[in-house]
Amino acid sequence: MIVALVIAGILLVGVLAALLSFNRFVRQRQLIDNSWSNVDTELKRRYDLIPNLVATVEGYATHERTTLDAVVRARSDAVATSGGAAEQEPTENMLTDTLRQLLALREAYPDLKANTQFLDLQHQLTVTEDRIQAARRFYNSNVRDYNTRVESFPSMVIASIGKFEKQDYFELESAVRSSGAPEVELT
Repeated sequence: MIVALVIAGILLVGVLAALLSFNRFVRQRQLIDNSWSNVDTELKRRYDLIPNLVATVEGYATHERTTLDAVVRARSDAVATSGGAAEQEPTENMLTDTLRQLLALREAYPDLKANTQFLDLQHQLTVTEDRIQAARRFYNSNVRDYNTRVESFPSMVIASIGKFEKQDYFELESAVRSSGAPEVELT
């Protein structure tokens, strides 16, 4: 009788541990989805800034049509891409590269460099890039914790039973890091 109670107690503890582990996987997956939503929101904010930035540059650098068209195309591709980090990453990096080219134009056009609207848009883009990086770090931190559980024993058993699969990290280059902060001359 005592042996049966001990076995029943061990089974009960095992079942409870499995249920708690399963529920933790669900919570972590929800946290990853929520943190991806934050990244996506910041990416959309960047998408909204780009047409204004292109329009401002267009007024000063009309013969830079190739660069402007590349930015518009890259933005359209990024907006059209949906899904998780793995799907979004290539188009975002292409957009980042074209934004760098666009921001580099300020060196060739002194009037553009001094334009307050351009400086304001560049500042907003810098703030948005910082927010994207913060959201990306939070997302990647959640993915790291989740992936660690998916690959660790004994939670990997629950992960395989519950079909909890590893998630992709989201790596993204900053568009304004290499182009520098806006320069403001106070005279």
